[in-house]
Amino acid sequence: MIKTSLLAFLLGFAAQAQGQSIGLGSKPIAGADLVIDGTQQTLDTKWQYWEGPGFKSAMPIKWKIVPDPADPKATALMTDDRAADGGKYGAADIVTKKAYRDFRLHVEFNCLKPGGNSGVYLQNRFEIQVLDGDKGSHGMAAVINEAAAPFDAYNGTGNWNAYDITFRAARFKDGKLSEKPLVTIYFNGKKIHTNQAISQVFGGPNSGMDGGNDGGKGISDTPGGLKLQCEGHDVRYRNTWIKPLEITAADTNF
Repeated sequence: MIKTSLLAFLLGFAAQAQGQSIGLGSKPIAGADLVIDGTQQTLDTKWQYWEGPGFKSAMPIKWKIVPDPADPKATALMTDDRAADGGKYGAADIVTKKAYRDFRLHVEFNCLKPGGNSGVYLQNRFEIQVLDGDKGSHGMAAVINEAAAPFDAYNGTGNWNAYDITFRAARFKDGKLSEKPLVTIYFNGKKIHTNQAISQVFGGPNSGMDGGNDGGKGISDTPGGLKLQCEGHDVRYRNTWIKPLEITAADTNF
């Protein structure tokens, strides 16, 4: 596992040297908003619960600021809210107060225990899976239920991992969907999805915006926040930043 982590670090370092700021430890690029830095102040300032139909918690946010398992001098955000115990998705998810259309995202996560389950939701709609041990289209780094990811990019249970994402929102013409959302993703410095089209919101109304519209196919033209999922597992987040973009061409490659 040490060799895998070292390779991921070197790949990330090389990408940063080229000015792409990709991989573990990547610092926010110019114009990016740092939304997780391991402090309670940033959690309170930047985030709120997503109060969807499955919401079971209450403000203030119950997620905890805890030690970074890789650095006892640092802290991270833990997906810890008992309202979500038993995999009750939508019960205690948090979402940024700011909404986004097109954007560049960097997020670092750590599944502390086998089977750790969370999720990164683009625009509070489209899930990029965080699920330790699952290699399928519903598994780690998958564009959920649409595109599986190479599992060998994963640094493993108890280690930090990084997603670097460029997302282009759905486009509409005369009120109708004309272009599907697109996403390109690097996982620990390795490109795993390139201009992957996303067809719908999966998981029903408890999963996020538009999940209850026409079985998730009724995507609307409304910006949404970055959402992180709580399913009662010990998954931790750190060093997460997002920069709004205006992507004219249907191309998220970077």
